[in-house]
Amino acid sequence: MADMADRISTARRLLVLGAPAALWGTSWLSGLALAQSSATLATIFLSRLARVPDQHVGGEILREVYARLNIKIDFIDVEAKRALALSNAGETDGEIQRIANISKDYPALIQLSPPINYIEPTVFTTTLKFDVQGWESIRDYQIGIVRGVGSSEAGTRGMSQVQRATSLSDLIEMLDRDRFDLLVTDLFSGRVEIKKMHLESRIQPILPPLQRIYVYHYLHERHRVLIPRIEAVIQQMTESGELEQLRAKLVSEMLQQIG
Repeated sequence: MADMADRISTARRLLVLGAPAALWGTSWLSGLALAQSSATLATIFLSRLARVPDQHVGGEILREVYARLNIKIDFIDVEAKRALALSNAGETDGEIQRIANISKDYPALIQLSPPINYIEPTVFTTTLKFDVQGWESIRDYQIGIVRGVGSSEAGTRGMSQVQRATSLSDLIEMLDRDRFDLLVTDLFSGRVEIKKMHLESRIQPILPPLQRIYVYHYLHERHRVLIPRIEAVIQQMTESGELEQLRAKLVSEMLQQIG
């Protein structure tokens, strides 16, 4: 935890170069920002959901996006709910990827468009077999989700039999111990983590996914000046097909790496 605290402290000192002086809390920060108005950040620190494979994919997509602007990025690995608290408070510089419109609850975070990735919330179970037809088709089951993952929280809202785990690995272990009937997580992330845990013979997805959800990069409002440049790169990569090709490559590499 000490290492994470040190890195977060560093993140708080990073500058959006060229931003108005009013964005900075101390005079020396303002002076340095104005003096280097033609440059960008040395490093951006982003909250990354710990041990969630689709966050690795999104992070590596952003690494390429930022590299095209000569900006380095690094990641602070934290649990899902904590990640949003840190980035909204400005302790980190933003979120790798989240569902749309989280700014309603976290107003300091600005959603960048277009989306950088997508997730496919999917049912995983040990023995159940049934037709999956959207979120309502799982209402009557005991459901496990990762606390703070927006898609899962929204999809199961109002359902009475929902249990929450701190991490995806914990969630999978709970299902393996029959703590609930099924879990919901992103299809890719679930496949990766279950394979890592050598449980693929016991826990299987039920297809099709519950839905496909496009996810967006978020930056703290202090980086408002930088946002149009980042969006322009994402747009260009989307239109050229580079972004989808990069995603496919990263997904394939991760699955291959675990055997």
